[in-house]
Amino acid sequence: MSTGDLHTVLVVDDEPDVADAYTAQLEQEYHVRTAYSGAEALTALGPDVEVVLLDRRMPDVSGDDVLEELRDRDLDCRVAMVTAVDPDFDIIEMAFDDYVIKPVSREDLFDTIERLLVCAEYEEKLQHYYSLTSKYATLLANKSNTELENSDEFHDLRDERNHVRQDLEDTVARFDDEAFATVFRELHDNSRPVTEE
Repeated sequence: MSTGDLHTVLVVDDEPDVADAYTAQLEQEYHVRTAYSGAEALTALGPDVEVVLLDRRMPDVSGDDVLEELRDRDLDCRVAMVTAVDPDFDIIEMAFDDYVIKPVSREDLFDTIERLLVCAEYEEKLQHYYSLTSKYATLLANKSNTELENSDEFHDLRDERNHVRQDLEDTVARFDDEAFATVFRELHDNSRPVTEE
């Protein structure tokens, strides 16, 4: 895989040894940027960043502040708080995607990133499936069976919708963590419209 094909991960930690250790572990599988402060993180953020591993407790600009600014900028990336700060009820209002307590193993880092990337992929496919299903349901409700049967466009739409649904199921199967897989499987099963063939 070339560097251009690698997913981009931003590692943010004010302890250089920790940030550099994460970067060294990840850089063979991902394109990694490293920031040693919240201010550096805000500079390093861009539309190409797909996953942010964000320390919470940093001087000057905290991880919480970086997260808020990141969401205000409407950047389409996944954020895992990787921190020694024990979670409290304040996390309910925070717009992160995962919360990982230090110390973090190499396996934890990779599992977290992969889980977030699969979540992003699932969300993108689910939006596409929703769009196709909306068109499918609209045509079902407004066209006769004869019109539907005689429409190549409708058959193509149905085939594409079935293909995307299978892709969604395959994506769910890629979750290593059984708890995550179960959540997405339940969501997927409960989201199917009534008008199934």
